[in-house]
Amino acid sequence: MGAKAFFFDVFGTVVDWREGVAREARTILHPLGHDLIWTAFADAWRAEYQPGMEEIRSGRLPFAKLDVVHARMLERILPAFGLSDISDDTKRALVLAWHRLDAWPDSSRGIAMLRKHALVAPVSNGNVSLMAALARRNNFHWDAILGAEFSRDYKPKPDVYLSACAAFDLSPADCMMVAAHSDDLAAAAACGLQTGFVARPNEKGPGKGESRPTVAVDVAGNDMVDLAQKIFG
Repeated sequence: MGAKAFFFDVFGTVVDWREGVAREARTILHPLGHDLIWTAFADAWRAEYQPGMEEIRSGRLPFAKLDVVHARMLERILPAFGLSDISDDTKRALVLAWHRLDAWPDSSRGIAMLRKHALVAPVSNGNVSLMAALARRNNFHWDAILGAEFSRDYKPKPDVYLSACAAFDLSPADCMMVAAHSDDLAAAAACGLQTGFVARPNEKGPGKGESRPTVAVDVAGNDMVDLAQKIFG
């Protein structure tokens, strides 16, 4: 495949957003007297993800970094969980929960294996400060932080992928998008990038993630380490 750069989706592919948001929400809200099904709270928040970004992709709203979009999404779900009266400081703490997610057990090692051979960078919808926080928490050693805040748009818009390639002065054919989501990989492939699928069958709950791609990809791994071994041996 000969990729000179590997680009990574982050939420769901590299880090476990569901368990992380559930854990952090409990840490913040339970001492205030709230008792929820914490994974249901995480699921409801994530369900607003694509609608929230579509407001920007469509041009209905100007670009805003994901922390801002997450805050808007949070406001939409609070009433359903009896949280309409929480303070602004508590809301801000909840938004920052996304900065404190843990990597899947294989992610850091797999990324490091790929970095021995090529450039590595997140191409995520997450903003730079969010990506930096996750990198420091999980020992990711990126060569750059690319993606939505760099391109001022959200995946799967083509410029998010193409601007990442251009940042490294590489053609799309020399870059590989790595993701656990077939739609992300399909959009990258349409821009001329190579594609690598990582199985995350439990991303959205037990058995509710993608265990195999639904589109043609260049390589598929059972996890990030398996992907790296299949590419470089």
